[in-house]
Amino acid sequence: MMSQKNETAVLVLTLVITLGLVGAVYWWLNRSSINIGSFSNNQSQQVGSNLENFAQVPNIPSGLFSYGGSTTWAPIRREVDSAIQTVFPQFQLRYTDPTSGAPGSGSGIKMLLNNQLAFSQSSRSIKNEEYQQAQQRGFTLKEIPVAIDGIAIAVNPSLNIPGLTVAQVKEIYTGKITNWQQVGGPNLPITPYSRRIEEGGTVEFFEDNILGGEKFGENVQYIPTTTEALREVAKNTGGMYYASAPEVVGQCSIKSLPLGKTAEKLVPPYQEPFVPLSECSQKRNQLNAAAFQSDQYPITRRLFVIVKQNGQTDQQAGEAYARLLLTNQGQELISKAGFVRIR
Repeated sequence: MMSQKNETAVLVLTLVITLGLVGAVYWWLNRSSINIGSFSNNQSQQVGSNLENFAQVPNIPSGLFSYGGSTTWAPIRREVDSAIQTVFPQFQLRYTDPTSGAPGSGSGIKMLLNNQLAFSQSSRSIKNEEYQQAQQRGFTLKEIPVAIDGIAIAVNPSLNIPGLTVAQVKEIYTGKITNWQQVGGPNLPITPYSRRIEEGGTVEFFEDNILGGEKFGENVQYIPTTTEALREVAKNTGGMYYASAPEVVGQCSIKSLPLGKTAEKLVPPYQEPFVPLSECSQKRNQLNAAAFQSDQYPITRRLFVIVKQNGQTDQQAGEAYARLLLTNQGQELISKAGFVRIR
């Protein structure tokens, strides 16, 4: 009888100790999980890439937010904005053109600096003078990369040439090479087309990174839009033009050229084999995404959301938009728009 009482007492004591330990462990884990949870939440807010879809993105503000900028972004806007509105109807987005001049990365950043936009889209990095202008206005600018793009060279479909090196492209646009015969083509004058430097981030990127700061040659003919420039190239056997690869590669009236750092390694901006333009209306050339991601293609760049860091709803809107684009759903839509996922 005494033995049974002792056993019972031991069992009760063991149970109390066990419950105490379980309680302590539960308290510690619960406390730790709160810290871990808040850390993970902060990370997902900053990065967004570990989130699958738009609905999982926190802190989406309510209101009407004007944004603007890069014309290169137009295909992304078409795919992304309606999908965002479906999930977050309270997060209203309105693309806004500048009151004067052509829309582009530079004009978008200028409008952002002048408090005309909540955030902007850019196909080039922020310039030092733009950072300085923001500081003078009492805030800072932040660029958030969300996609990879490349510059493609468009030529007339009848031009017989295997491709160009980046150095040859530079010499054509600075007026040092003026005939296709100088780069292995027919005896035919080259007519290089471009938009003007003040009309877009693509032109600024091209001047800074391809021309190395040199000025365009006197032989360059200026055209207001990519659509008009591609029409001219389609009509002019000796014409050429550069633009964002998704705007060029799938076109049926022109062809895009392989480019290389050296003549021995020319990389096409399209997936091989090349789809003949005679088949183009049924089957279009697709972007060579693998070459863009691996940096084999020689002229690539990143697309940025430009955020105004002022602690206001403008900053919240810009950061929310970038986080949405960095989700898996956002990256899929960027890919559908013809650009390359950054994640």
